[in-house]
Amino acid sequence: MSAAWLAIDGLGLTEGATRIIDDVSLSLAAQRTVVLGPNGAGKSTLLRLIHGLLHPSGGRLHWPQPLTQGMVFQRPVMLRTTALANVIYGLKLKGHSADESRRRARAALARAGLDHIARRPARLLSGGEQQRVALARAWALEPELLILDEPTASLDPASTREVERIIGEIAAGGARILMTTHNLGQARRMADEIVFIDRGRVLEQTPVARFFNLPQSEAAQRFLQEETP
Repeated sequence: MSAAWLAIDGLGLTEGATRIIDDVSLSLAAQRTVVLGPNGAGKSTLLRLIHGLLHPSGGRLHWPQPLTQGMVFQRPVMLRTTALANVIYGLKLKGHSADESRRRARAALARAGLDHIARRPARLLSGGEQQRVALARAWALEPELLILDEPTASLDPASTREVERIIGEIAAGGARILMTTHNLGQARRMADEIVFIDRGRVLEQTPVARFFNLPQSEAAQRFLQEETP
């Protein structure tokens, strides 16, 4: 088994009297982990805690080796400029020179199949194109860990296939993938392992085939029954 790239110990997040994340302990070693669970289970919150966008109320994250990270959201934020400039901006923030930023941005857009829209205003692109620009922006930074929160929600099948292709290529380059999705078919295709969370608690962490064929918790069994057409 691969060594863990992240150990989570007793992680919690409380807002008022509500426990959003409740004593989560995980050891993440798989290259591609998909977090599943019903609406409101705490999936997105858990990803934001891991990425450092939220501060936990308790517990800790232990990174055996610090990983460079990128995160892509369900609704990506696009600057009021071109698709190319959106990718360049992220590189400049990380300290790359103007020439290097432009070179890497163009290469990332080409790999994402978007070189033909590089000069178009990013905010006028379709939802699928914007999501691919966001992925290109993350890819250009060569992250060791890419965190994805519902990356294909509301996208049509063709756009979903393109997003999955890009994620697959990023993973093929060696990046670890941590993502949430409501698309069970996508989870089967994209995951090495499943983490199932319900009401802020992790109930299962298991290889993808075992989760879908033999879920151990009643909550996971119910979730699969309700989500399967």
